[in-house]
Amino acid sequence: MMDKSFAETGTKLNNKGPKVVVGLDIGTTKIACFVGVKNEHEKIEIISMGKSESLGVMRGVVSNIEKTVQSITQAVSLAQERVSGNLKINNVYVGIAGQHIKSIQTRGIHTRKNILGEISQKDIDALIDDMYAMVMTPGEEIITVLPQEYIVDNEQGIKDPVGMTGVRLEANFHIITGHVSNVTNIRTCVERSELSISAIELEPIASADAVLGDEEKEAGVVLVDIGGGTTDVAIFYDGLIRHTAVIPFGGNVITEDIRMGCRIMQKQAERLKVRFGSALVSESKDHEVVCIPGLKGRDAKEIRLSTLAGIIQARMEEIIELVRVEIRNSGFEKKIIGGIVVTGGGSQLKHLPQLFEYITGLDTRIGYPTEHLANTNQIENISSPIYATGIGLVLKGFEREERGDATDVTSNESDIRGHADPRKKGAFFSKVLSRENLKKLENFFMKDED
Repeated sequence: MMDKSFAETGTKLNNKGPKVVVGLDIGTTKIACFVGVKNEHEKIEIISMGKSESLGVMRGVVSNIEKTVQSITQAVSLAQERVSGNLKINNVYVGIAGQHIKSIQTRGIHTRKNILGEISQKDIDALIDDMYAMVMTPGEEIITVLPQEYIVDNEQGIKDPVGMTGVRLEANFHIITGHVSNVTNIRTCVERSELSISAIELEPIASADAVLGDEEKEAGVVLVDIGGGTTDVAIFYDGLIRHTAVIPFGGNVITEDIRMGCRIMQKQAERLKVRFGSALVSESKDHEVVCIPGLKGRDAKEIRLSTLAGIIQARMEEIIELVRVEIRNSGFEKKIIGGIVVTGGGSQLKHLPQLFEYITGLDTRIGYPTEHLANTNQIENISSPIYATGIGLVLKGFEREERGDATDVTSNESDIRGHADPRKKGAFFSKVLSRENLKKLENFFMKDED
């Protein structure tokens, strides 16, 4: 609910009003729609939010088209009703997650024809286009290509090569891939909700924009977003994304463990977890007991909070161990100065930071999504970690709008074998380089160096 009407805040939207960006978080437990604008001070404000129960998504993947469409429509309608003015929500920035998401590290090479001229943005675009044109495993598509650092004529560690001179432009890329069917299902749900997708963003990267500071990304930090169906991991170092992963366990698994272990209804298990859940048994006292009403006249059931904490801690230890494996696999384990930032609905468990610190040995804090926002008192509970992804999608949207990267990727013209270039509208690649040809090209230049 709103603390006050938008008319009282002085924020009105119309066709000639401020730029509007809408983020749509399609999660396992909820679907949330956020409307953001930039105020007169160039600060981003969230002016409206609509939320509905997610009925057709399991572990970040659409399992029922019709139910998902209903939930999206409900969330968007609520967000639209709460905005003063004649705003019509049409374009949205959508998050994607799920255990089908994978990331790969690769290097791209672009040979410039104008060897005497300066490197321009067109050269960088051509290099990135080659990455989008990579031949993927059947059934997979490229979602996002993220340049990490550039190399100009063997000069490494360049963050922005525009204006430099050189013949060979290379870059190390972090490429996010997903199953074509899962990405298509998300697009279908959004289209049937009478919306257009401006861009599809990886959810942990969006969440990182909402809860992480630039200094943390520079120093080295691990973002852990514990959602209902999955736990997303993103590792940043030197200001760049270095590693992403999706762990197929989240808050719903903990709820199921409580339901089975305590032999209670699922709704009762969820309420127990939210209200009394703790990630450390040592912080619970044996004499503390909560009563659960029995079914149809049966006696109430007493559950010790220490027993509840024991169930939660066992599952959380498993999730944290998997996070630690991802940190080790990233190769940046020794470079993480900023520690771990935990966000998402699962981060609200009591004593969770202490458990993370005990298992990983890294400083841990809870990430709240209002760090980069202005005037956050318009919407009740907007500072909750459960909204990190939705708010992050709005921030990502404004970032793309400023760069001119936003596009409608629901159009078939923007697809080639199912994957879209989120930087250009209607982009269609006339040349596709196979991995073998890229390898031959790389070997050719390696011979020249010798």
